[in-house]
Amino acid sequence: MLPYKKPTKAEMAAAANQTVPDIIAPNLKVLFCGINPSLYTAVVGHRFARPGNRFWPVLHRAGFTPYLFAPHQDVELLQLGYGITDVVARATVSADQLAREEFVEGGKRLVEKVKNYKPQVLAVLGITAYRKAFDCAGAGIGLQEQTLGSTRIWVLPNPSGLNAHFPPEALAEVYRELRLFSDAQSTKS
Repeated sequence: MLPYKKPTKAEMAAAANQTVPDIIAPNLKVLFCGINPSLYTAVVGHRFARPGNRFWPVLHRAGFTPYLFAPHQDVELLQLGYGITDVVARATVSADQLAREEFVEGGKRLVEKVKNYKPQVLAVLGITAYRKAFDCAGAGIGLQEQTLGSTRIWVLPNPSGLNAHFPPEALAEVYRELRLFSDAQSTKS
């Protein structure tokens, strides 16, 4: 059972354009970067909280977490060396409400955040978000040639339940590839 009640329509409407604090610390193994918070996430104050979002089950299946975290445990990721941020900070009903300029500005803020916190890997959760934020039209899923200083960039599919291109097993497999890469990077440090 979740430690919060399901948001009302009024609460959801009031959450439009709100922000949710980053879960971040210096020198993380992986900084997961969502597109932007959902209204549901903005209301409850926890990342990837909307029912149907596959982020938490996929993290567990891919081996990032020792058990299935609930959204209200999001800050516990820091103890494992992981964090969460977004390309665009403002909450919306869906990412299609974001303007291209917001992605570009978000990409600039993300570059500064990575410079300040120096994660080993920045994992952008959504290929379109990465392409827009970093002007990389031909980018695909996986490790990117582009780096931000010593930080490697890895693009992952969006874990939203609306992303029908990646069923749960396929989603877990591409996230597992990142975890294996991250583990190998950590043993080199």
